[in-house]
Amino acid sequence: MPTTSKDRGRGFLKLQVIAALMFNRHEFVLRLLGDELARCPQNAYALASRAHAHAQLGNRRQAILDLQTRVAAHPDRSAGDWFNLAFLQEAEGDVAAAEPNFRRALALDPKLDRAWYGLGLVLIRQHRYDEAAAALKRNTELQPMSPYGWYQLARVHIDRKHPEEARRIIAHLKGFEPKVAAQLEREIGAAG
Repeated sequence: MPTTSKDRGRGFLKLQVIAALMFNRHEFVLRLLGDELARCPQNAYALASRAHAHAQLGNRRQAILDLQTRVAAHPDRSAGDWFNLAFLQEAEGDVAAAEPNFRRALALDPKLDRAWYGLGLVLIRQHRYDEAAAALKRNTELQPMSPYGWYQLARVHIDRKHPEEARRIIAHLKGFEPKVAAQLEREIGAAG
């Protein structure tokens, strides 16, 4: 299939964005993508890239708006889009909005370990510890050598009054993350 001038234009846009981001020219990227979105308001690449630039500048609310537009226009395109939206919503403290978006990401890609972790964090913040434990357990199955899921899972077990489960995790972590294991031991000791 021959390339069109529209395809070449989008390719050039991507090159410009990548080059500008390499030099931390986020404001330029915002102007460039704003122009593109004025021409094509549902351009998935432009929406995602502008959301990224906004997030890098600390404009989470605007990044969330761009990602909401992207997932509304392309709801089944990418689990990563839903994850990014939920991640920013969780960072803003909007756990009620983040939870269904993490779940949507997982519906599209059940092996997206980051979404299981994010869902676990959101559920912890809602004091839904049993559900959080299940989400974090799935995260650790998908990323067994990452200490983050294990750490949070141990903390959930403490909150659920299951210190023996937390101690099993500590013993497991000692094999590959002794510093995290030691930190958990201190926290469990302080928790009683």
